[in-house]
Amino acid sequence: MLNNVGDLITEVLVRNNRTTTDSFITDAMLQDWARDANRWATAYHKWPFTEKRDQSTTWTGSEETLYTSLGVGFRTDSIRFLQIGGKRLKKLNFQEYQTFREDYSSSNERVFSDFGRTLFINPNADVSGSLVAFGQYTPSIDPTDLTATTIFSDYDEEGNEAYVEKMTSFLKRREHLAEEAELHDQRASAKLDEIWKRVIEEQYAYQSGKSSSGMFDRIDVVRGNYESEEFKRNQF
Repeated sequence: MLNNVGDLITEVLVRNNRTTTDSFITDAMLQDWARDANRWATAYHKWPFTEKRDQSTTWTGSEETLYTSLGVGFRTDSIRFLQIGGKRLKKLNFQEYQTFREDYSSSNERVFSDFGRTLFINPNADVSGSLVAFGQYTPSIDPTDLTATTIFSDYDEEGNEAYVEKMTSFLKRREHLAEEAELHDQRASAKLDEIWKRVIEEQYAYQSGKSSSGMFDRIDVVRGNYESEEFKRNQF
């Protein structure tokens, strides 16, 4: 069973007929390979198990909030959902946000965007309190701790097979066996793709709620009504 760093390192050695006393491979190398494999695997897809919520910050009313000021190392442009004081804000693309701020400079609409690694929140938004961000982060691993587990351990443990294949590809490159290294790279990617396919297939169960419409209701410029008002049940 592949569950922790110790299991990964042992499996790499066994499959490649190496031992811990092999001077060609040091413990430090194996640990670096485990760390690099983890960095690669966790970023390979936007895994559900690398989603994170951070609520360590209180919004001060400033328009700009750096990613680095949040308590989680969110990936660039990965914050998808934002709440302040329990109120949700709608995410706009940066160009739309800039247009909004220019055309409606005093609006208190609850909107935000991001650019680079900076959140831009409408400073006039009618919200206050704790800032809660939901996004994607990169889980780290301490390869010197042989009991440390990966994001796949215990639940999607077959993903750890990709770590072994990736680490083996590093070994093959050290042995100057480029074709073998490429083969193990492909096997590692294929294993993660299998898991991702299963994740995607489960997405069918998600349904959209009534509040999933756009930011603004369409307006009938002739009648002056919102589009949603054009059809009324029991009107006859």
